[in-house]
Amino acid sequence: MKQLEDVKTLMSKWIADLNNSYIRDTFNSIESGKMVRSKLMFLIGDNRDEVVPLASIVELIHMASLLHDDVIDEADTRRGKPSVNATEGTKVSIMMGDILYSKAFVELGKYDQATIEAVAGAVTKLSIGEIEDVNLAKEFNSDANLYMGMIYRKTASLIETACRVSAIATDEDPEIYGEYGKNLGMAFQIIDDLLDIVSTSEELGKPALNDFVEGKTTLPYIYLYEQMGESDREKLKSLHGRVLSKDENSWILDKFKEFGVIKLTFRKAEEFSNRALEVIEDEEMVELQDIVETLMYRSF
Repeated sequence: MKQLEDVKTLMSKWIADLNNSYIRDTFNSIESGKMVRSKLMFLIGDNRDEVVPLASIVELIHMASLLHDDVIDEADTRRGKPSVNATEGTKVSIMMGDILYSKAFVELGKYDQATIEAVAGAVTKLSIGEIEDVNLAKEFNSDANLYMGMIYRKTASLIETACRVSAIATDEDPEIYGEYGKNLGMAFQIIDDLLDIVSTSEELGKPALNDFVEGKTTLPYIYLYEQMGESDREKLKSLHGRVLSKDENSWILDKFKEFGVIKLTFRKAEEFSNRALEVIEDEEMVELQDIVETLMYRSF
């Protein structure tokens, strides 16, 4: 998609305008990923040129959040390659995130109040979601509602807002597309959490079951806990947040199969994806429907 290249070019220009070669080179080392948010924005905005700077702002914000996330998680890799946290250190990763956030807000200041409030609000939600994620990782969380609220703020809110502001910029209905993005984001994160369990380490670019080892109690583990007897619950909680032996790893995977947790979790993701499809069913947007299917079944 040509527009995605335009987004990359504009982001690079904005960073080059800072006149700092180290910042520029560090930025250029960051993988841009699949740019799902930008793709959604261009589909909603009918590939119009005015979406390019908005998408660039959203991508800078997303990249900034990942730089901070890698520090929080002490991650050495990002998308299968060494993270900035690993190559340049924690201090640089934090400051690069701050630079990308601040540059995004400089460019955001050129927009109307509704767009500014939507994007700034999403960044606030995202940051609150990060804190919630950290706090929930302190002990095993068995409350699905806490998990749902956290992933909405940390992941879905920015996707929701990307869709909403693209609709505002191109005179589409922001309520319809915002609701689409919200439900798509929820489904996306649940599937992402599932992939941590069902994918190989090579496919993930990190060890399988890594979320649980890092202390994150994602939805599959919450559903597993709900299905278990008391002794198994205690064992599951005792394994939370620590490196697993081969036998412990196998025990968890066997329990997932025994209680049908993978299918149960996938059905929950389907509920959100179906809501996303329902809200745009009158919009005749086949490409947006295809994105839902692609995200839901990308490794299943």
